[in-house]
Amino acid sequence: MCGCFGHVLRLKVSCGLRDNREGDMQERPPITPDMRVAALLREYPETEELLIGLAPAFEKLRNPMLRRSVARVATLAQAAAVGRMSSATLVNTLRIAVGQDILESAPSDGSTYFEAQPEWFDPSAVTIVLLDEDLDPAVMPINPLLRAAKDLGDGEIAELVTSHLPAPGIDILRAKGYRTWTLDEGHVIKTYVSKPQAI
Repeated sequence: MCGCFGHVLRLKVSCGLRDNREGDMQERPPITPDMRVAALLREYPETEELLIGLAPAFEKLRNPMLRRSVARVATLAQAAAVGRMSSATLVNTLRIAVGQDILESAPSDGSTYFEAQPEWFDPSAVTIVLLDEDLDPAVMPINPLLRAAKDLGDGEIAELVTSHLPAPGIDILRAKGYRTWTLDEGHVIKTYVSKPQAI
């Protein structure tokens, strides 16, 4: 009799664990353009290889240092811009993989990063040039660019040359009030930064 009771008890514990796991699955947040890459990888670790395989730029997520920095601040919409795809394509590919319904519309396809040359841009005003290959690969390019931007004088411009679009960094700079312009030269991306003109 004791053996039977123990068997029933084990079944109940087993079922309880299974139910909890299912509850955890149901409580995971939906994948949206605003979701941070770090949150995606934390909540849906099974999507890691799929995400990395979607664009060459995402290979950098294998770098533990960059993963802790870039993934923490970058949204999926920004990641899509880095990977040169629409956020709808990226988000819906991930949603399909985890069994979520397709989003009918997902804003931001990266077009806001590549605009016509602004009036404030003057090639002769570039006083600082930062090259991707000269920067610490374990640090987001935005960090040295922010430091350089703080030292800019009126009308001076800093240039960042990278292999991929630094979308999260550009948005951070814009949020801090800096003017930015990004130029796609095919083999490299050039991002120009200037302080707002004093009023």
